[in-house]
Amino acid sequence: MTDQTVAGVVGETLARLGADLVFGVVGSGNFHVTNALVAHGARFVATRHEGGAATAADAYARVSGRVGVVSVHQGCGLTNAMTGIAEAAKSRTPMIVLAAEPAASALRSNFRVDQDALAHAVGAVSERVHSAATAVADATRAWRTAVRDRRTVVLNLPLDVQAAAAEPATVPPAPAVQPPRASDDAVTALAHLLQGAERPVFIAGRGALGARAELEALAETCGALLATSAAAKALFQGNEWNLDVSGGFATPLAAELITSADVVVAWGASLTMWTTRHGALISPDATVVQVDTEAPPLGGHHRIDLGVVGDAAFSAVAVREALTGPREGFRAAWVREKLRDQGRWRDVAFRDEGDDSHIDPRALTIALDDLLPAERVVAVDSGNFMGYPSMFLTVPDHQGFCFTQSFQSIGLGLASGLGAALASPGRLPVAACGDGGFLMGIAELETIRRLGLGMLVVVYNDEAYGAEVHHFGPGDHPLDTVRFPPTDIAAIARGHGCAAVTVQKPEDLDLVREWLAGPRETPMVVDAKIAAGKPSWWLEEAFRGH
Repeated sequence: MTDQTVAGVVGETLARLGADLVFGVVGSGNFHVTNALVAHGARFVATRHEGGAATAADAYARVSGRVGVVSVHQGCGLTNAMTGIAEAAKSRTPMIVLAAEPAASALRSNFRVDQDALAHAVGAVSERVHSAATAVADATRAWRTAVRDRRTVVLNLPLDVQAAAAEPATVPPAPAVQPPRASDDAVTALAHLLQGAERPVFIAGRGALGARAELEALAETCGALLATSAAAKALFQGNEWNLDVSGGFATPLAAELITSADVVVAWGASLTMWTTRHGALISPDATVVQVDTEAPPLGGHHRIDLGVVGDAAFSAVAVREALTGPREGFRAAWVREKLRDQGRWRDVAFRDEGDDSHIDPRALTIALDDLLPAERVVAVDSGNFMGYPSMFLTVPDHQGFCFTQSFQSIGLGLASGLGAALASPGRLPVAACGDGGFLMGIAELETIRRLGLGMLVVVYNDEAYGAEVHHFGPGDHPLDTVRFPPTDIAAIARGHGCAAVTVQKPEDLDLVREWLAGPRETPMVVDAKIAAGKPSWWLEEAFRGH
């Protein structure tokens, strides 16, 4: 029977708008709205922690392109979820957080916190269901804000309002929204710059994920090389002029070519310190253009010479039409040859630093890349290790890489892998974590096992918070606070019902090969004892900016 209360109407409204998968932890405050979502066709995934729910919903939205939905209890349920909400908000992930809230009259409720202030503090939008009469409109407004503005929205559901009687939901049709088109003056200015550029480079971010064809066509016409931010990795996978990721993860060749560019155009990319190596990756003599759907982000992280407000795809088409003819630009034969021979990190020679009890993380990741099926989705936690899976594991397209790093919290990798896996049922899910992050987020290993997800979890185990060891170690600071005794992560994983293996040398991966052969009915956890004598290359680069 349909729940004829506000809770029921809100659940029905969101399900009709497109809420197909909901993550959460159910308590008394969000019990009815969650059941209403399920009654109207949504699937509910019960996580073991609200932080995991928010992170999984964020990852699901990134990989699927749909709105992420989270359901949490009032007060403590919301505070538990805040790190995942902050990551989503900073990443402009379209996400709805259904947060129960004490009634306005319950001033002494143990659960009372300022939920509006919590949302605003991390950059999310705070909305509220005000009454039975406005329930449909309130829920619809929250959903459309998430979709139209690419925002994370906390929709507060006061308990007394939830319990009020309400009429069945009648959801109005969504209005047609036309993406902004760049002005004629901006199009002419950018076309003029590209027409005269000898070494143009495009850097595409998450704001350009739907514009691959248009950007590739424009780049071909003006002779631009193609790169992405880390969050948009593999957008141009398979293009012979693809430099892969710009920034700390850039290969030596990509860094060389980007630095020599005379025009750099950022399409839906913020040009943060990570994408530009604290500004050092872009020549001070280069002309820098930033294209975004809104004016406020323009020039927010890096100086620009031209800001263009417009949708990436529409703007790229308009600029291409304004060009007078094709140019070779940066697409010379010598560049093609170098990209063919030196375009991937695995093409860069390195000294293997493994020993009898530790495996070099580069050798480990290259071996895994060769073992895993091509159809995969890789979710990466934060930490000293994260450059290895990010750059040595190949992914088929941008939906094969989930990079929740805007808030730089460790502990999000397992939950990110959960959300990415459910968004990609035909692909092998891979979660890459450090030992610190894995143990911090381990609650969701049970969720992954319970759901029967055949996920490969790779733990780069250096028995430390490695970034801090490498940051403070050279200064002869005591490191007891960031180092830990050996932990048998494989044994912990088996206790959760997972397959597991400890890897100290390449041949230890034979068990992974056997697991990959099928049926992969349980997750496989790889406890990789990695050689950790020095920081990863990207961390060395980051430290130069501190």
